[in-house]
Amino acid sequence: MKKAIFFDVDGTIVDTFNGGRTISPAVRKAIHDLQAAGHYAFVATGRPYAFINPMLWEFGFDGFVLSNGALVIMKDELIFHNAMDQAFIKEISQKLDKLGIQYVLEGRHDSYIRSDYQAIYDFFKRIGISEQFITREYEVEENEIYKIEILCKDENTKRQCASMIENYPEYGYYYSIDEGFFEVYKKKNNKAKGIEKALEYLGISIENSYAFGDGMNDIEMLKAVGCGFAMGNASDEVKAYADRLADTVSNDGVAKAIYEYILDGSAEALG
Repeated sequence: MKKAIFFDVDGTIVDTFNGGRTISPAVRKAIHDLQAAGHYAFVATGRPYAFINPMLWEFGFDGFVLSNGALVIMKDELIFHNAMDQAFIKEISQKLDKLGIQYVLEGRHDSYIRSDYQAIYDFFKRIGISEQFITREYEVEENEIYKIEILCKDENTKRQCASMIENYPEYGYYYSIDEGFFEVYKKKNNKAKGIEKALEYLGISIENSYAFGDGMNDIEMLKAVGCGFAMGNASDEVKAYADRLADTVSNDGVAKAIYEYILDGSAEALG
């Protein structure tokens, strides 16, 4: 019976918060062993296309759930997408511009960042995000946007953004305190929705789906799949929604869980 397994990236298959940039050899082997056994391996990330490390494209994943589920790619085919409303994007952009708050508009392929948003460019450079798919000069109305990231380095800016978004009931937000970014998304779009669309496309039941994650934006997908794994480095709140706990990302928790629970106890493969 074919299975589909969905992996968050930062803090799950890549130890990003400790400076990691690549998938460890043990996790790499485990995921490839899944695929060799006939199963599907997906990345499920809050990141848009433009911010995906080329290493992930080259890895050989079967598909990608991007921008928190707003887009789903299977091989080179876009099988689902649900953009934000243009009127909302225009209104929020104008309000942020007036307040002098820096932000990123995440599109289907490129992401859009004003040329003078140096704080954002400096941050992306530090974490290794290429500018290859970043457009500096653009008109808001001319592009489909799937998620907005707003730079909120202090509590006052965070409160301003929260107050702004709460006026639009169909939109939600998530704040990453580690990175200082306030992520705005369409409530109908989340990783669980993206996974649902991928499973429909493949004809795989929920019972044969698995997910690994560590962040607040992983909660929906951990609840939605047949078996959700929270990483050992996840918060207690995230762990409360998981069916099982994996070891930490730094201890190759994904690899250990794959062999123990998905590939029929093949733990010896770790050796």
